[in-house]
Order: sequence, then C-alpha cells, then structure tokens
Amino acid sequence: MKQIIFLLIILITACNEGGGIAEETQELITTIDTVDLEKAAPPSTTLKQYSNQRFRNVTVEKVDGDKFLVKGEGQIFEANFNWVVEDGHNELKKGYEMTDAGAPAWGKFEFTLDVEKQRENSTLTLILFEISAKDGSRQHELPIALL
Repeated sequence: MKQIIFLLIILITACNEGGGIAEETQELITTIDTVDLEKAAPPSTTLKQYSNQRFRNVTVEKVDGDKFLVKGEGQIFEANFNWVVEDGHNELKKGYEMTDAGAPAWGKFEFTLDVEKQRENSTLTLILFEISAKDGSRQHELPIALL
C-alpha cells in the first residue's frame, strides 16, 4: 500500500508544471507520515498478575528462550518461600527465595529461573508455596503456567 501511494506522489510531482511539490501532495505525505507513526507505536503490554492468600501481584515474564523473570510480593513467615517447576509428571527444577520483609508485611521479591522442557508438548507450571513449620507440607500454593 505504501509503495502505491509513494508512486502516486512521484507521478503527481512529475506531472506538476512548476516542477515543485503541489500543496495537496505535501498534505498527503504529511498524512502518510502521521499514520505510519501511529501504527509504529507499540501497544502497551501488561503482564498477567497472580495472587492468593500469601502471594500477590506476581508476574512472570519470558526473558529469553528458557529463562523467566518472576516478580511479586509475599506475606511470608520469616520472609522465605519455595518454588518448583513441574511438567505434569516430573519436578524439573526447585528452589527457594526470600522477600525483602517478613510477615505481616508484604515483602517484594524478584528472581530469574532457567528451565528447559523435557518433552516438547508438555506444559511447564511454576508453583510458589510456603513450607509449613509444623509438618513441612506445602501451603498456599500458587500455580502459574509458564508460556
């Protein structure tokens, strides 16, 4: 479409007796430039946020290939929580992180994880959770699909 308009501008300019660009042609060029700039502006992208009783405003952003950036807030006892990445059958990776404040405050956290699928058609799920001080079980699990 741009090429057709550009050729039209050249034809109009070439046919102009004075050899200069006519006012209508200049207006057309200005309009095309304005439209192109509007189309070029990237739409604002917002990440989906996840939350439950202990985690809020959690976002996961794919940084590169198999690398993900996880950010959010947690209201966690002694400020530490665990995470695991599963594919529906196996735990592929696990670890722990800390917030910058312990409960009852909402502490912020940010970490990256690098995890590769074992099967091409599997779906990876990141699960954030708190460990029970009583029995070591998982509490307040927050599952997030890694896309």
